[in-house]
Parts: sequence; C-alpha cells; structure tokens
Amino acid sequence: MSATFSVQLHKLHFSAAHGLYEEEKLVGNEFEVNLSMVIDAPEKTLTKIEDTINYAEVHRITKEIFLKPTPLLETLAMEIAGAVKKEFSFLKSIQIQIIKLHPPITGFTGSVSVSYHKDFTV
Repeated sequence: MSATFSVQLHKLHFSAAHGLYEEEKLVGNEFEVNLSMVIDAPEKTLTKIEDTINYAEVHRITKEIFLKPTPLLETLAMEIAGAVKKEFSFLKSIQIQIIKLHPPITGFTGSVSVSYHKDFTV
C-alpha cells in the first residue's frame, strides 16, 4: 500500500501587471494563487524538511515568477510548476490555481481563474 502527502499553500496574494490589455500592464491587478503538491510518503516517519516540500521555498519561487509581467495566466502556471519541480525532484504532481480578482471586463463583477494540473509520474 502506498501513501502520499499533499502540501498546500492557500490564498497567496500578489499585485502584478499580468494581462493582454494595455490597462492591465499600466494599472495591474490583484491575484490570488493556490498550490497543491503531492509527494510520496516514506515508510518511516518523515522528520527532515529535505524529505518534503518546503512551502517557504515554494512561496519564494511563486513570488519570483509571479512578479514578472506575463500576458497569460496559463504561462505563469506552467512556469511555476516547472520551477517547483526543478527545486523538488521528488514531486509527483502539482495543481495551481491563479485567480484574477478584478478582470477588466465591462459590467463584470466576479473574478476569473486558470487551473493547471501537471502529473510528473507519466
């Protein structure tokens, strides 16, 4: 029987200038990011940070990538996934949700989001 851990970061908040429209590049927007990462659980008790996902490091990686203006949220999600995998080679899968809190859509009062799931085991 195998077991896994899911390490999650919720509601990371960033202000950034992502988007296709000139207004978004000038004014920017507010974003929320959620990440969920899966790793195998060892047979023995896990006691060292090196054997799991360091969520402080995931936050640093996400922030570093997120603060570079990018036209598409999909691009950001894919870049974050690749960078997290590079840092944590034992990562089995990652799911990233990026929410644009105030999209520039006339008459629209909600938020929009992109979700990306990457399975590194296939």
